[in-house]
Amino acid sequence: MKSLGFIALLLLGLPAQSAVAPSFATGTVTSRTESTTIVTESIREVSYSTGSSYTSSGVNITMPGRPGLDSQYSITTQGAAFQFSETFLGPGISKETFVERTTVIDSVTDSLSVFSQ
Repeated sequence: MKSLGFIALLLLGLPAQSAVAPSFATGTVTSRTESTTIVTESIREVSYSTGSSYTSSGVNITMPGRPGLDSQYSITTQGAAFQFSETFLGPGISKETFVERTTVIDSVTDSLSVFSQ
């Protein structure tokens, strides 16, 4: 049976090879590419103080000669309006800022190719 198939191939011959020629004159190709990129950023800023700072201010307040944390302040005119503010900043973290932001970037690319022979 195998010999019959081989003989048929010999008698009929193998298919002939020929060059392929395109049968079109012009053409176009279009493409579209879409992408989405998500970028998440985390920014942390820490400011440190190595020394200390003391501030005091006021209205209708008697300040001692050398103001400080342990100083005694008194109202100058009893019964009158007064205002007093005292701030102390010691060594360590003086300010901390944390920012988190997300950016979404959408990109679309359309292309058109035109060709002819």
